[in-house]
Order: sequence, then structure tokens, then C-alpha cells
Amino acid sequence: MDLTQNECVNNGDCDNNSDFSKRSDKPRHLNMERQRSFDERSLVEASPRYTTSWAENGQRHIDLDSVFSPSKRSSFNTPRGQYGYEAHPMFAEAWESLRKTMVYFRGQPVGTIAALDNSDEKQNYDQVFVRDFIPSGLAFLMNGEPEIVKNFLLKTLRLQSWEKKIDRFQLGEGVMPASFKVLHDPVRNTETLMADFGETAIGRVAPVDSGFWWIILLRAYTKSTGDTLLAERPECQNGIRLVLALCLSEGFDTFPTLLCADGCSMIDRRMGVYGYPIEIQALFFMALRCALVLLKQDDQGKELVDRIVKRLHALSFHMRSYFWLDLKQLNDIYRYKTEEYSHTAVNKFNVIPDSLPEWVFDFMPTYGGYFLGNVGPSNMDFRWFCLGNCIAILSSLATPEQSLAIMDLIESRWEELVGDMPVKVCYPAIESHDWRIITGCDPKNTRWSYHNGGSWPVLLWLLTAACIKVGRPQIARRAIEVAELRLAKDGWPEYYDGKSGRYVGKQARKHQTWSVAGYLVAKMMLEDPSHLGMISLEEDKQMKPMVKRSSSWTF
Repeated sequence: MDLTQNECVNNGDCDNNSDFSKRSDKPRHLNMERQRSFDERSLVEASPRYTTSWAENGQRHIDLDSVFSPSKRSSFNTPRGQYGYEAHPMFAEAWESLRKTMVYFRGQPVGTIAALDNSDEKQNYDQVFVRDFIPSGLAFLMNGEPEIVKNFLLKTLRLQSWEKKIDRFQLGEGVMPASFKVLHDPVRNTETLMADFGETAIGRVAPVDSGFWWIILLRAYTKSTGDTLLAERPECQNGIRLVLALCLSEGFDTFPTLLCADGCSMIDRRMGVYGYPIEIQALFFMALRCALVLLKQDDQGKELVDRIVKRLHALSFHMRSYFWLDLKQLNDIYRYKTEEYSHTAVNKFNVIPDSLPEWVFDFMPTYGGYFLGNVGPSNMDFRWFCLGNCIAILSSLATPEQSLAIMDLIESRWEELVGDMPVKVCYPAIESHDWRIITGCDPKNTRWSYHNGGSWPVLLWLLTAACIKVGRPQIARRAIEVAELRLAKDGWPEYYDGKSGRYVGKQARKHQTWSVAGYLVAKMMLEDPSHLGMISLEEDKQMKPMVKRSSSWTF
């Protein structure tokens, strides 16, 4: 399908801005009259827009709802940061690298390619991926450049309306593309967009996470710029409704979680994450909460809002009750009885205690916990997944106590989860017979490589955001310092291999865009914690935690 220039103008989704037809090697300088303070003791307290208080149990509470994140804020045009300390030399290099990945459609920036890959086998790394653009979009928002994010949101929204078929089967109307590419015709001097909804992906799986990330980025754009008009457009409202219609439809489900195929998210290859993976459930929860803010309270919106609220209550209870694991819960599972048929059953999923992996008993610290990778009938995936747990914190799916426990786990298991390069996408790796059965002998997902226990620098921004929200920025600062030792020198790889992440991935692409953008977002968020407001949600007081504090949690 060809989107003509007239079509763009008539629909108002291409904002002509000559500034964006010119590339700049450095972030633009923004003159903002704003008082800042910097206290080395706490970056959270450094933001004057935070309202902080202390609960009776001694836990810091940060009111993110009071935070307004105007996009024109960060002035990164010199190696020196706003607060007067020397920025790391690789910061300017990262911005230069990010700008080189910008993709233009008819003179307008619409995204960033996955990697600056000069090899002959580019595969799909020259495309704009929805999930990959999220850290890029946040970096541009934090640097006062929202236009590229607005264009991206509108272009992907237009692609959502395309007819989507794999073989002879038509996908749901609300499915967002996994990626898109700008095709140039030098003969006709035209440009068209080509989208991929999973029909060319490995395994032919549609991206479940794309729609959720789109809603989350739309909320970030609105929070950052204060521009509510974009989200209020009829096409944006319809786009949100179409995404949620796929998830809130009635079926045979007995759980409020989403049933998914393997490979439908960041882990886009067979890795045993089919069923109810934590990444999808956390993103689903966050997208629902963002939609509550973005949807208009008209006749169409009110009915959907009621369904969202009911689902959020059920989902938060389910996740906090059955996905959460700490020392006490692990001990309870270890002592489970099986074949319980009554409504009073404790072992509701009929998990066999003998199926508990040996490593989890040593991995679980005395103080700490995390959300399991997957929970379903007679199945618990005890692996730790970084993205799902960080999103759980940012969306307030995790209770304040659970959020602190996740941070305790990361600190206690630093060598395993961070090591020589942050952060492990999951832990531990699948090996030997399990690897053959679960991955189908995937040569890319060998032990401690790629999605199978590999270390992904892009996850640095999620870890940083979670640390700041919980009030432990020192954890993020330590992880960033680890990354700065090698990341730029190694050419910004996609991922690292090895138990501690010492080696550049055997098939890792260099100059990976979201490795660059993830570092930039982490640095800017650490320098100005008020940026957290665009990607974090405060706890909904109406969804009171249904899980009592574990006796193993002592803070």
C-alpha cells in the first residue's frame, strides 16, 4: 500500500518540519529556565517535581502523578552534563550513532533502524521495529525532540489498518506491525512503506507486544509534551480500542492473563515462553493502565473503561498471588500436596514439587523475590526474566514491597544477573537435554547466548527506571559504570555471551540501535529522574494488594 503525500497532509499525520530533514551530529541545545538541584546522596530527591514521603514502614513513596515531563528539557550539546560533572565520553558518541540510524519517509523522520549493519546479510536489521524504537523514542522525548515520536506513532497506526494475512489466514484488525521498512523507487522517485506483521518473521509469529508498546509510547509522548490532542484524535482512539479488543475478547480462558505463542515478544524464538509469559502479562497490565488515561470518556470509551478496570483488578490479584516467588513461597511450593480438587485447594495449578529445579533453591536469597517466568496448569517456569520484572515495577503491577524485594534479589545476585555486562535477559540458561527439547536444538540460543541467558545492554534503561522508582539509583549507577567499561569499545553489540556476559555475542550485530538508545535513556534518566514520569505509573490505590507481606521480607 502506498501512502501518498496528499493522504498524509489531508489526514494531518505528517507534520512538515524542515528541522528534521537535516541531521545533526549533536543533540540540539534547548534553553530552558529551570532551577535544578543535585544531591549525590539521592538522585530521586534531586528532582524538584517529585513529591516524596515516607510510609510508616520506612519505605520511600514517590508521587509520580505530580511529575510533568516537558519534552524540551535536557540540553545535551556538550560533554558536560547539566549538573556540572563531566559526562562520559561515550555519551556524545552514542547520540551521534543514534542520529545515524534515523529513517525518513518523504522528508519526515519516522523511526530508527534496528542496527547500522554494513554486512551483506542484513536480514531485517535495516527495518524499524516497534519494540526496538521504544528506547530511541524515549531518548528523543527526553532531549526535547518529540516530532519523530509523533510521526512514528501515526505511521504505525496507519499500518495497523492494513489487511494482514499469513497464507490464507487473516490476522486480527488490531494487530500492530512487528516492523516496517521504507522502500525507495529511484525510477519513479517515490517512497512506500512495507510492513511485517509476522508473516516473514522466524516462526511466523505475530508480535503480541507491539500493540502494548505503542500504547505505552503514546502515553509517554503525552506525558512528556503535554500534547493531549494526538491521543484524542479519532484514529488514535480507534487504534487503542482495536488493540484492546484483541486482548479483552471473551473466550475459554479461566485466567485473566493472556495466552500466547512462543516467540511473540522480545524473545522471538522458541524458548519455552509459550503460555502466560511474565513479559506479556506485565506489558498487558501497563498498556491497560495507560489506556485508562488516554481513552476519552465518550459512549465508546466508557464501556471499554469498565472492562479495563475489571480486568486490571483480576490481573493484579492473579499476578501478585500466583506469579510471585520469595523464600516463603518457594518453601510452600516445596511442600505442596497434589491432586487437590476442592475450591479450598492450596496447590491450585497442581504443580508437582519434584518438578522444582535444583538451582532455584540456591538462587533464592533470604531477602528478595521476583515474578516467575510463567504459570499455568501443572507448570511453573522458575526462570528470572528482566524485562517482565522491571515492567512490573514501573507499571505498579508489583506492590511496593515486591518492588523492593526484586531490587534485593538483583543486589544479592549481582554476579549472576549483571556480571560483566548488564543485564541478563533471563536466568539461568537452558542446557543439555532441556535445551534440545525446549529450543528444538536452536543453534543461536545455545547456553548463555542470545535469548538463552545472554546479556542485553538495551535492558539497562529498564533496570535504571525501576531502580529510580524504587529509590535505589545507586544500583543503576553501578550497572551503567559496568557497561561504560566496554560497550562503546566493543561497537555497541546487540548482546553478550557467557555466564557473566564477558564475550561479545557470537552472532551479535554491532552498532545495535537499542543498545545505544538504552544507554542514553539510562544516563539521562539518572541525571534527571523526573524523566521517569513518562514511563512509570503510580500504584492505583483502588487495587489494594491482596498478598500479605511475606515473613521473609525484612527491609
